[in-house]
This record gives sequence, structure tokens and C-alpha cells, in this order.
Amino acid sequence: MTEQTIPPEANISETDVYGAMKQVFDPEIPVSIVDLGLVYDVKIIDDWVGVKMTLTTPGCGMGGAIANQVREKVLELPGVHECDVRIVWDPVWSPAMMSPEAKKKLGVK
Repeated sequence: MTEQTIPPEANISETDVYGAMKQVFDPEIPVSIVDLGLVYDVKIIDDWVGVKMTLTTPGCGMGGAIANQVREKVLELPGVHECDVRIVWDPVWSPAMMSPEAKKKLGVK
């Protein structure tokens, strides 16, 4: 078996992935999904990125659209050839998960 060589541009970092996802906003809230605390986990294996995230409510009709936006933004990163986005409900999202900046912007104490 030959060892697969990973091209230099495939050196994908978690910081890069989170930066790409900061460009995705909840359509009803003018804050990125990262600042809302909706992203629970990012896994990177070679040129594959997996994202585990949630939504503000289970009944959110925009879940598919948000997941597709995440996938598209991550796939724009150099070296990423596959991106899987999984929406989970555990733990349940709460406003406490928001970044301090998001809380300030939305007036959450």
C-alpha cells in the first residue's frame, strides 16, 4: 500500500473552518452561527471536514438552508474537497451559548 501525499493547500485548520462559518448567518437573527453558539464541533481529516451544529429551535424551517450555506462556505476553503454538516439537538441550544459580542448585539444579559 502506498502512502497518500496530502497537498500543501490541504493543511486545513479549525480556525479556517470557523472563519468560513462566521460568514453564515441565521436568517432571522443578524448574527453568525458561530457567534450564536450553534457550532458544537469541527473535525478535519485530510481534505474532509465534518461540522456538528444545532439550530436555535427544532422547528426552524431554515435548517436545511443553513446547513447548505455552511457546507458551501467550508468547501470554498483551499484543500477542502468534502464537507458533511450534521444537525444535532443534544445539547439543546440556549442564549447562554452565544458569544459576548452576540449577546451585546442582541441585548441578551
